[in-house]
Amino acid sequence: MRPMQSMFRRSSRGVPSLNMASMPDLIFTVLFFFMIVTHMRNDEVKVRYQVPQGRQIQKLASSPSVVNIYIGRQNGKGDWQIQMNGDLVTASEIPARLDSLTSHHSPSTIHLPPFTISLRADRHTPMGIISDVKEALRQSYALKINYNATDINSNNDL
Repeated sequence: MRPMQSMFRRSSRGVPSLNMASMPDLIFTVLFFFMIVTHMRNDEVKVRYQVPQGRQIQKLASSPSVVNIYIGRQNGKGDWQIQMNGDLVTASEIPARLDSLTSHHSPSTIHLPPFTISLRADRHTPMGIISDVKEALRQSYALKINYNATDINSNNDL
């Protein structure tokens, strides 16, 4: 008869290796998720502006059909500048810029309402410049305009 010890031999096995075959799939899935969810800021603000204050403030929902127009001065000095999509423009160039943005829309977004213009102007901007911008927007039938302001009570930019 065999001794008990020889019957239950301990094998000298090591720790089993971890199967890494699915790791690239997991990494690319997480990367793809963050690429879809992350919203990159499109505009680099080139003008300085102080946001006016208001009493009845509502937050604008972010969507691809929102066009930001900034009105201010470069480096806080000099003439008033209008910035649209990262470029400095004149009020007369705004309709052509909006028409080019409309032509870049895919057929699936045709049913969406027209652009919402988010006008971010300095609190000391002359009304003549704002009127010129509004007239240019009217020429392009961009009639939905959101004026950005801060709440008097909370000083949050909306």
